[in-house]
Amino acid sequence: MKSGVMLLAAPAVLRFTRAYADEPVLKIGHVSPRTGPLAGFAEADDYILDGIAKSLANGIENNAKTWKIEIVSKDSQSNPNRAAEVAADLILKDEVDIIVAASTPDTVNPVSDQAEANGTPCITTDCPWQPYFFGRNGNPEDGFESTYHFFWGLEDVVGAFLALWDNPNVARSVGGLFPNDADGNAWGDPERGFPKPLAAAGYELADPGRYQPTNDDFSAQISAFKAAGAEIIAGNMIPPDFATFWSQAGQQGLKPKIVTIGKALLFPSVIRSLGERGFGLSSEIWWSPNHPFSSSLTGESARALAEGYVTATSRPWTQPIGFKHALFEVVADVAKRAADLEDSAAIIEAIKATKMRTIVGPVDWSKGPVKNVTKTPLVAGQWQKSSTGEPELVVTTNKTAPEIPVGGELQLLA
Repeated sequence: MKSGVMLLAAPAVLRFTRAYADEPVLKIGHVSPRTGPLAGFAEADDYILDGIAKSLANGIENNAKTWKIEIVSKDSQSNPNRAAEVAADLILKDEVDIIVAASTPDTVNPVSDQAEANGTPCITTDCPWQPYFFGRNGNPEDGFESTYHFFWGLEDVVGAFLALWDNPNVARSVGGLFPNDADGNAWGDPERGFPKPLAAAGYELADPGRYQPTNDDFSAQISAFKAAGAEIIAGNMIPPDFATFWSQAGQQGLKPKIVTIGKALLFPSVIRSLGERGFGLSSEIWWSPNHPFSSSLTGESARALAEGYVTATSRPWTQPIGFKHALFEVVADVAKRAADLEDSAAIIEAIKATKMRTIVGPVDWSKGPVKNVTKTPLVAGQWQKSSTGEPELVVTTNKTAPEIPVGGELQLLA
């Protein structure tokens, strides 16, 4: 059992008797990729779940009753099929009242699909809204019944990347790296992804097509980018794939001026593993200690949450920390407002009516862009060498979210 993660072994009959118990229980299911290639997204799980357990130790008041909060957390192993399996277990065997998940479409989508099929209230994050919504065959007119999501969208990451790349010394020629997975297919989609807005902004995109994840040879992509004169490399990759690509790019003489990659370059551990070639790489920035937001649950600022993690673990902060904490901020807010915590429909109505500020920014499902989705702010920046020689993620453009302060200027690679 993980410290601070409470597993409930009571019989299923608890669901029907707890309203009359002295201390009714609200069970929260949590799915996260603790192991596998997406494990970086879950690196801070223990710290966040410990903190949430402590902050909710006295329960939540709802309709003159104090509800004990219990969290059941399960590992998706970075596998969509496993994510669906553990989500079904949480819903059908553990009988959770609300299920939450984060960390790319490989986790978020199968968990949401299981929740939707079973009418279970579900809140998710850490996945651009298009692969979440359209990847689940969502219809903007109808939306979903029980599944809700907060994060930014592809239009936001495109805008942040374009602001990052706006440099007179860099040719508007981009090499695209898009894997054959939910994220890559969404980012590379000719209508909803990068191609159309890049063309509208005057950029030429060299897209060699989808590659299979865990690819061991990027020679074809590198040759295509060299032939196109690409001075910018952009895309969405898992860390092992980017490491392979970047090593082979160096060996084969590809020298872009800007490399901006989603997913793979989110984590300081990845940048460290690349050595000197990690400095100067860039990515989207969803959350940082400098974001001007605080927790509705604990009152902590973004900086306090990040520094608390660093102090407790002796590891650098990572972006998913804020969003993982925010998931439980929303759960706590919903639990306080729901008309009847015994009724899934009432919980869903409370989720739908959410309007609050969290440690990652506003969460308000009345604003769209489509039903069941609300957006959080996004900026972009670069991994630069700190005064101690360690990689430091610096916000270098805030054009897409001016409330988030800039910390430095983009430095070209070549």
